[in-house]
Amino acid sequence: MNPPESDVIKVDLHPISEDDDIGFFACMTIDRPDKLNALNAEVMASLKAVCAWMESSDGVRVLVVTGAAPKAPLEGKRAKPHAFVAGADITEFAGAGSGVIREKFRDNAVEALWNLSKPTIAMVDGFALGGGCEVACSCDVRIASNRSTFGTPEINLGLIPGYGATQRLERLVGYGKAHEMIMTGDMVPADEAQRIGLVNHVVSPEELEDTVFAMARRIGSKSSHALRVGKQTVRAALDEGLTDGVELEAVAFANLFDSEDKEIGVQAFLNRETARWKHR
Repeated sequence: MNPPESDVIKVDLHPISEDDDIGFFACMTIDRPDKLNALNAEVMASLKAVCAWMESSDGVRVLVVTGAAPKAPLEGKRAKPHAFVAGADITEFAGAGSGVIREKFRDNAVEALWNLSKPTIAMVDGFALGGGCEVACSCDVRIASNRSTFGTPEINLGLIPGYGATQRLERLVGYGKAHEMIMTGDMVPADEAQRIGLVNHVVSPEELEDTVFAMARRIGSKSSHALRVGKQTVRAALDEGLTDGVELEAVAFANLFDSEDKEIGVQAFLNRETARWKHR
């Protein structure tokens, strides 16, 4: 079950419950604080490796994604700001043509995170800009500190978002607001991000980890089979029309009645007990 690690990504495992052998949630930290955790080729390769490991690790039930806190500054130097991910590493863009970029972005780590069958939570503290905003949008839930800032400033480079923000951001915040963010490149503070639906919860920096970890444990305590089906069904709302989506939901709902976890959950409810899921 040992997670893959590299110089730019660290993964820590935390028990879902201290009282029951349910399994773990993983906290993956993008660890380039001197570069504000910017996404480079090494980060993207490592992120893909973590996603592949998550899919194959039955005992790891939820993935939390975050960025490393800034290091203490040297004497006389200004401290770097907090960042979830401040964007892509622009040094890799210089001189690159469409052929190189098309190949780089075709099979990228943000899509691997988006396609992960297990629940994902973005723990955002600081800048979530460009690729960082897109990493957050590719997670199922976003919880941010009140010093966080979101944005898609690619327009200032003569570009548009390339990791899915023109699609996923629009579905989160709506057509007009997504256009405004993408076309102006303006940054959105955490409270505004929550108001427009980009962020689920905003808390103080001191409360952030406890809040996120509590949600990871709460989600991770549910039936992994039901979680997977639920995620697939909600995602279908992005790809299917309403009529087809409702039909897909009806089929998925009915099929769950043949699962062992359904009967375990029903009996636990009737007996006022805690469910001990078969699919953990």
